[in-house]
Amino acid sequence: MDKAYYKSMFISIITPVYNAEAFLDETIQSVLGQTYPHFEYLLVNDCSQDRSQEIIESYQYDSRIRLINLEENSGAAVARNRGLEAAQGQYIAFIDSDDVWSPNKLAEQLAFMEHEKLAFTYTNFAQMSQDGQITKERIKLPKQLSYTDLLKNTAIACSTVMIDRTIVGDFQMPLVRKGQDTATWLILMRTRGIKAYGLDRVLNHYRKVEGSISSNKLGALKRTWNTYYNLEKLPLPKAIYYFTCYVFNAVARRI
Repeated sequence: MDKAYYKSMFISIITPVYNAEAFLDETIQSVLGQTYPHFEYLLVNDCSQDRSQEIIESYQYDSRIRLINLEENSGAAVARNRGLEAAQGQYIAFIDSDDVWSPNKLAEQLAFMEHEKLAFTYTNFAQMSQDGQITKERIKLPKQLSYTDLLKNTAIACSTVMIDRTIVGDFQMPLVRKGQDTATWLILMRTRGIKAYGLDRVLNHYRKVEGSISSNKLGALKRTWNTYYNLEKLPLPKAIYYFTCYVFNAVARRI
């Protein structure tokens, strides 16, 4: 898509949805409750077997809600890519179907990006339990991350990211079932020559759901190694070095 076609200052928000009925209402309400109103909200239903589609349809009184149904279950990467293909906004933001934004998330992050002319930003976030109780009030991230910094510290939460496509251009996520968000940030940094910058504000509440992909520590280790060695194709010594740094930083965040 040519840059001229992006709607200026318009934000496209993307959520992959699969059997998310337990938390989806709260997620959607946190998006519709944003103080910055100029956005479209693309919810990509990945063949959910529960009430997820019904819940999304109940909000279609708001013209900013766009429901996209996939024909077969394909995973979060495919769902996000369908959202990226349909997105019309200058800015791309992501929120997972069990996370919750603060009401001023879009407004503050957009102002930060516009003022500093930034292509890729993220924010700090709080962590909450499955039932919504705050377990960590602040996960503080570095002020900026380069490609090598991110290899050492993969702490960027997908639900905090905002990307300006007039600078970065169109992009897609690699077709892997797990860890496609971090893999995408690494690809963008390496191929587009950009850094990511952090807004020092807690604007997202990340829900740690029992049994989810993100809660599986062994799975996280495996997918991070796969990203380094198979997707980024780092030489073995470098892959081991950055993986060791990643493990150290992951443990440090939990202390």
